[in-house]
Amino acid sequence: MQMRSAIIAGLFAVGACFAAATHAAAQSFPSKPVRIVVPYPAGGSVDIVTRAVSQRLTTLWGQSIVIENKGGGGTQIGAEAVAKSPADGYTLFATGMETFAITPFMVSKLAFDPDKDFTPVSGFGFSNQFLVLTASSPMTTVSDVIAAAKAKPGELQYGTVGLGGSSHINMVLFESMTGIKLTPVHYRGGAPLVTDLLGGHVPMSFLSGALVDQGIKAGKLRPAAIASKQRLPQYPNVPTVDESGVPGFEAVSWYGLWAPAGTPPDIVTKINADVQKIFADDDFRTKFLEPNFLGAVTGSPAEFAAFIKAEATKWGKLVREAGIKAE
Repeated sequence: MQMRSAIIAGLFAVGACFAAATHAAAQSFPSKPVRIVVPYPAGGSVDIVTRAVSQRLTTLWGQSIVIENKGGGGTQIGAEAVAKSPADGYTLFATGMETFAITPFMVSKLAFDPDKDFTPVSGFGFSNQFLVLTASSPMTTVSDVIAAAKAKPGELQYGTVGLGGSSHINMVLFESMTGIKLTPVHYRGGAPLVTDLLGGHVPMSFLSGALVDQGIKAGKLRPAAIASKQRLPQYPNVPTVDESGVPGFEAVSWYGLWAPAGTPPDIVTKINADVQKIFADDDFRTKFLEPNFLGAVTGSPAEFAAFIKAEATKWGKLVREAGIKAE
């Protein structure tokens, strides 16, 4: 009995020492440069958000942050690299919604396990989407788009930033909720798609406000509707898709930050708190978020994990029903 008590006491002591060491590590984190892997080329939405947040984290932490762009494989190359990294908080993963809420349902064999290889840390914001039409298009409203698509099923085209990307998946949701059939034209990113939209080579798309704002102001693009729940203060006269005859429609493109599975909870909590502090800062909101039509994904790591689960359920169901496959 005494031996058993001694063993139990020893286990408690080891546990207490481990907890104390973990807490101490979190208190001193980071004590060296931090690497954030972005699975896209430099200059894209996730890269821009990550660099903006990283600049402010560098000031908070007093440590440099290295952004490593590892594009390719539908974000799988970057994800796999982070999944195999030490779980100490010094390698993080910043990516868009497709990595955890869309790609797992499009690809039969992933290079990583989205549930077992990562720990959600914090939301990195969301991008408000516009349904834009070319200025020369005879269509001006959501009702016009639906009517044109129903008149000639499958003939009306739309541009996307790539298979499974936000502009693609948002339009698939639009098709599903309106009972229409459109034809996607896939581009390799937002820049070439916007170029063709401005040139009138593709008639419409769902794209972030940051990508279409200049084209709208120049009179070359026409905003038919906003995909988020509410109208945007920058464009108060543009209705939402919901208001335009598609009740319940909501689609935004969101981004987040993850760590390898097994990263100490105290460190995850600290990173989350510091990121949330940045997104709550008025200066960051007025100088970065608002000009780029971005909103904040707020909450703890647990709340972010619940948000991801809900998004994966929503988009996974849509991907399966639409039969979208990456292979």
